[in-house]
Amino acid sequence: MSELKSRHDFVLLFDVQDGNPNGDPDAGNLPRIDPETGHGLVTDVSLKRKVRNFISLTQEGKPGFDIFVKEKAVLNATIDRAYEALKIDLNEKPKSAEDGKKRNDKGVAQGSEVDRGRKWMCETFFDVRTFGAVMSTGANAGQVRGPVQLTFARSVTPIVSLEHSITRMAVATEAEAEKQGGDNRTMGRKNTVPYGLYMAHGFVSPYLAKQTSFSQADLELLFKAFLHMFELDRSAARGLMSMRKVIVFKHGSELGNAPAHALFDRVSATPKQPGKPARSFADFTVTVDTAGLPQGIEVMDLSA
Repeated sequence: MSELKSRHDFVLLFDVQDGNPNGDPDAGNLPRIDPETGHGLVTDVSLKRKVRNFISLTQEGKPGFDIFVKEKAVLNATIDRAYEALKIDLNEKPKSAEDGKKRNDKGVAQGSEVDRGRKWMCETFFDVRTFGAVMSTGANAGQVRGPVQLTFARSVTPIVSLEHSITRMAVATEAEAEKQGGDNRTMGRKNTVPYGLYMAHGFVSPYLAKQTSFSQADLELLFKAFLHMFELDRSAARGLMSMRKVIVFKHGSELGNAPAHALFDRVSATPKQPGKPARSFADFTVTVDTAGLPQGIEVMDLSA
């Protein structure tokens, strides 16, 4: 695979219409919000989950594209797979003093065995070599700091959270039916954002990519996942979510040719009518200032 030799910084612009983009379980699953400004939030974990789901669906069965953090997975059991594949028996007594140095007093792998386990995990799982992972919870495959990092997404303007009453026309059990007296309708609640345009930022480090074997091909697949991740992850609760822009700043070197924040400041999304509530992407003007770009910086709008 081709080695990643350039730093990349990127901006994601996505929106939601009549849905809850990322509920907060500590607040009754209400849309996440910054209480001081009223801006909506979507966590980096939520965005990574959608990338993982896309990879799992589109790359199923392909070597090197399994997913480590998947729904209902037992992570320690997955880590054990690394040592089984490498034919390392952690229950076997060390054959020499040198082998003994590879285990701690509980028989957990250390040193070179951990390095081999970590390498196997990076080669096998796309999300490990992309986002990193803590794999020292069981047999110990160490920790991986991923080359791709994401921020929380924040809405461009303050959002409004609406609460709706909904009716279920059936009950689950006979006992519930008796309580309802034959009228099996029950009431519930649903929270939505009428419209919100969100912006997230991301970073790709070629230095960390070398440590996890994250390649140029992996990067291209990641950007493809960003473009299509909402198309394969529909939910009635999330309403209509769409990726509107994936804007990438490609540097001409591993170190980079400009600070990330200076590049991000060149991307702006402003309401066309500031005093009017936005209800669609057409209500915003999105611009990328390419004048006077630092030498070595290439701007790509992958959604164009």
